[in-house]
Amino acid sequence: MSQVLQPPPPTAADSPAPAAAPPAETPAQLAARYGLSVSGARPSLPEYGRQLWARRHFIRAFATAKLTAQYSQAKLGQLWQVANPLLNAAVYFLIFGILLGTKRGVPDYVPFLVTGVFVWTFTQSSIMSGTRAISGNLGLVRALHFPRAALPVSFALQQLQQLLFSMCALVVILLAFGVPVSASWLLVLPALTLQFCFNAGVAMVMARWGARTPDIAQLMPFVLRTWMYVSGVMWSIDHVMRDRDLPHAVLLALQCNPAAVYIDLMRFALIDSFHASQLPPHVWAVATGWALLAGVGGFIYFWKAEETYGRG
Repeated sequence: MSQVLQPPPPTAADSPAPAAAPPAETPAQLAARYGLSVSGARPSLPEYGRQLWARRHFIRAFATAKLTAQYSQAKLGQLWQVANPLLNAAVYFLIFGILLGTKRGVPDYVPFLVTGVFVWTFTQSSIMSGTRAISGNLGLVRALHFPRAALPVSFALQQLQQLLFSMCALVVILLAFGVPVSASWLLVLPALTLQFCFNAGVAMVMARWGARTPDIAQLMPFVLRTWMYVSGVMWSIDHVMRDRDLPHAVLLALQCNPAAVYIDLMRFALIDSFHASQLPPHVWAVATGWALLAGVGGFIYFWKAEETYGRG
């Protein structure tokens, strides 16, 4: 009788290995699969520019609201927008024009001085308010989602609105001191446009610095005061430096100082006794270069830290 041989039972070593479990998805892969993005992530530079342009109505309304509320508690109200720079001009006229004699040899010194004070105040106030644009508005930054560059730009726009309001008083002063109306007054528009681009760009740079180091706002008044004294606000750079034996590099630095460039352009546009010979060479090219360097460079510099504002 033949025996039927049974195969031995399979052992664990002969059984097929179980299929390996698929690797777990990373949080980034899960977010991509469900269309999620990081909250507050920095958009691309072109997208950031489009977002900022889409908020242009907010920027204008925010600037107007800030300007309206600035002197809301004062009895004279918005008259202080004109009174402040005029009082500064009166103090500078007393100290520099009369006591120090900087008005000698400068025709139409009062229009010369008032124009310089008004234009300088535009730059000074834009930079000072830009320094506190983020650190002074953390509640708004943390509560709402919007391109943070809207804040320093809106503060620069607020100062432009204040300057335009003050220009009414400047026109009265020009006419009162015999400065005639001329076609060159139209040059005010391109000059102010270039200065606004420069101011907004520097305000964005200072907003990033101020957001990281709030103490810088305490240092800026001293920096700006020094800058004012070398910008020809109270004195004519061309007249004072004409007979001084200064190195060419120093004279060039004084002439190409952006604050002095925009002040000179406004004086050239408004005051008929301020001639083209008193302007630095290629002044419009220099003014445009400063506007592009500060405006574009400041925008990119501010954008690079977009996701850090309001954190920590």
